[in-house]
Amino acid sequence: MKTIAWDVDDVLNDLMRVWFESVWSFEHAGGNCLCYGDLNENPPHNILGLTKDEYLKSLDAFRLSEAATKLKPNQEILQWLDQNGHGCRHLALTAVPLCAAHFSAAWVFKHFGKWIRTFHIVPSPRMNENIPQYDRSKDDFLKWIDKIDILVDDNPDSIKGADSVGIKGVLYPRPWNQSKLSLNETLDLLTFSIRERFCENGCTHKQV
Repeated sequence: MKTIAWDVDDVLNDLMRVWFESVWSFEHAGGNCLCYGDLNENPPHNILGLTKDEYLKSLDAFRLSEAATKLKPNQEILQWLDQNGHGCRHLALTAVPLCAAHFSAAWVFKHFGKWIRTFHIVPSPRMNENIPQYDRSKDDFLKWIDKIDILVDDNPDSIKGADSVGIKGVLYPRPWNQSKLSLNETLDLLTFSIRERFCENGCTHKQV
């Protein structure tokens, strides 16, 4: 049984979009002419006219708010899992800051616990935070655990890192990664990637 690692923020949910529309756009309603589709960089602090620290503080405050606990799960991925999830094992792999990891884990298990049984983080560093560093990046974690076949992530660097350690990466389309695929095409690619991996092991009879 193959294993898929799912990024959480902006893959399993719409964290950036909800933060942008409910927090940043609300606070800048008088002079805001940007839309979510304009965020073609991540982090988008330069586009928003913020320092990186200002942006992270605002996003982290939202992560820790009641509104974040009410983030809706990605319905397209839920539908995909209903149709294909039984054919694989699933885990969460996120770069959430350590201060918000417990909120993120609770949200994942609430909405995706039917499939996702373990939650892993490579903490996104924060100013004045001193914590042990086990992995510098997701590909360090992927190399260490040596159990993952496919990574679904919105960060092109994470996809490149996965490829560097021999793991298939599926880039989830968001404005900042300029993916050429639609959402449906991306999920079709994920389905194809699972079948392709089964075929590599001579299990062409396996249906997912």
